[in-house]
Amino acid sequence: MRLFGTSGVRGVVNEEITTESTLNLGKAVGSSLPPDSQVCVATDPRLSRDMIKSSLTAGVLSAGVNVVDFGILPTPCLAFLTRELEMASGMMITASHNPPEFNGVKLWNPSTIGYSVEQEQYIERIYFDKAFRTAPWSSLGHMTKQENAHTHYFEAVKDKISVDTQLKVVVDPGNGAASGIASQLFEEMGISVLPINDVPDGRFPSRPSEPKEDTLKQTVQYLKDKKADLAVCFDGDADRVVFCDDRGFLGYNEMIAFISYLVVKESSRKVVATTVETGRLLDCAVGKAGGTVERGKVGDVHVAQLLKEKHACIGVEQVGVYVLPEIGMHPDSLYAALLLLEHIDHPHQIHQFIASLPTMYFAKSSIRCPNNRKEQLMSEVQSSLSQLSPENVSLLDGIRLEFTDSWLLIRPSGTEPVIRVLCESESLSAMETFLNEGNQIVEKALEKVDP
Repeated sequence: MRLFGTSGVRGVVNEEITTESTLNLGKAVGSSLPPDSQVCVATDPRLSRDMIKSSLTAGVLSAGVNVVDFGILPTPCLAFLTRELEMASGMMITASHNPPEFNGVKLWNPSTIGYSVEQEQYIERIYFDKAFRTAPWSSLGHMTKQENAHTHYFEAVKDKISVDTQLKVVVDPGNGAASGIASQLFEEMGISVLPINDVPDGRFPSRPSEPKEDTLKQTVQYLKDKKADLAVCFDGDADRVVFCDDRGFLGYNEMIAFISYLVVKESSRKVVATTVETGRLLDCAVGKAGGTVERGKVGDVHVAQLLKEKHACIGVEQVGVYVLPEIGMHPDSLYAALLLLEHIDHPHQIHQFIASLPTMYFAKSSIRCPNNRKEQLMSEVQSSLSQLSPENVSLLDGIRLEFTDSWLLIRPSGTEPVIRVLCESESLSAMETFLNEGNQIVEKALEKVDP
């Protein structure tokens, strides 16, 4: 039985995520660390943040481990500060891009890499066996608050990157954890900033916490009205970033391709680490800079580990995740956005570069599936896929089928109760056909599995 998914522990509040479960998680985390060590905690703005923080930190304190509370803070800042302030662990309370009724906990190492599968399994053993360490009253942990901890992160970013741009930039945190922080950092870097949805609100009233083409129409209109050049749009905890200009949404695969190209071109290391969800457009872009692409499992921890193993210069995920080792081994959307602004004079450079690449058609769909039915469903799916006659099948993470000019991936989400179907092709009709067939295979398999 697993407690952790692709990106920490996550679920609906007062259903999967309760005060009892997070209390015990805190006890397990505390029990895994030396007595009198110190961990840090931060949250995104979700309405359940205080409830979860109270129970999680109570568990940690009961094991004799101290807690430093940073308040509301983006995930990149929390991960960075775990290393910078020499914490034994970092605890980020967030459900990232999920709707407001979700919340969760993600754990970070002092290296800035999220907990590995092996570390998560160790925590799970303590959690399920209830093998908690209980400190005597005289050795309980204590809790302190540290306001404005993000300033340490700001100074590190300013030391590593310099942005000289005349672009007017819309900053859209979507009322998430980057609200007020991203715009402040950009302004301190000398960027002309036009903020929108810039007040933290865990209901995400302005737009959903996941920034996508269909959820950013208001932002694009704001950009046009203000005659701005680029919009930088974050998800709920700012571990993802996407971009828009006056033509609209700039695309997932397109932007990871462009930013990866910029990094590879200037790096002596010519490898990009990514996941099985990422399309071939990335290979085309990186190839133009003399680089290659390595694919692994989905999740920023897997990307960071692959980056380290392959000595890559950047790690990316198709959804707008960027791991840049010069700042840390964590997803850092703030640093990625600044890196982009450092390298372009105008967004038309992005369009020109994408136009130089082969045309690729990409689509993704999600089919609802309870978490406890995913494993059985994927077995049913695997037995049905031979009818598509793929040239190659990868079972690294989900099932990825390779064809001459296309690929199809069917994979259970590690963060939501859905099965994802992704397809990319050089042909629009082939992409639509494969995506439709993939959806049908999943839906038929769903009918066969036990309710």
